[in-house]
Amino acid sequence: MKRREFSLMASGTALTLGTLASPAAHAQAPKFEAGEDYNLLDPRAPVEAPAGKVEVVEFFWYSCPHCNAFEPTLAAWIAKLPKDIAFRRVPVAFRDDFVPQQRLYYALDAMGLVDKLHAKVFAAIHVERLDLAKGPAIVEWVAKQGVDKAKFSEQFNSFTVASKATKATQLQNAYKVEGVPALGVAGRFYTDGSLAKGMERALKVVESLATSVRSGK
Repeated sequence: MKRREFSLMASGTALTLGTLASPAAHAQAPKFEAGEDYNLLDPRAPVEAPAGKVEVVEFFWYSCPHCNAFEPTLAAWIAKLPKDIAFRRVPVAFRDDFVPQQRLYYALDAMGLVDKLHAKVFAAIHVERLDLAKGPAIVEWVAKQGVDKAKFSEQFNSFTVASKATKATQLQNAYKVEGVPALGVAGRFYTDGSLAKGMERALKVVESLATSVRSGK
């Protein structure tokens, strides 16, 4: 989903999933080219991965239907990652009203609940059609998942979570994210469904770029 589409999207409206790859897209093993399949970053974006690790970042928004459709494929891919890949998710904020969902993600992360509830947030929004755009609704929904309401609310409204949300927006801008879902590699490369001609193919681009980083290219 591109930035311009967010301004046109009514809350809860589903869009066609044109950014997802078709099986035919995988019939050949293409050569990936800068400016065609991915973009080079100049200046580079900051990374958090320790030395010897290749950082891969997924940029997402819980209310984005493309991110929802991509999540199962991404989760399966993450499960098979080599040990030298440091993967992390980064929730975007193209507008101020995205910030509550940024805080939702980082509050879940602070409480060790991402593995338990991340996919459930997508399901709540895109399957159950719940409106989880604002803080009070988010807190109530999380409490219904068996999470201590007071503890989650404290995290959701904490300075630490607010700071992480701000850093997420800064990283999104450093990568020049134009739409979600999108992927960044080692602070040096950016790709998304439009560039890679599908998100499944974007994962192949990321794998190729990670190999290049390992080899010192």
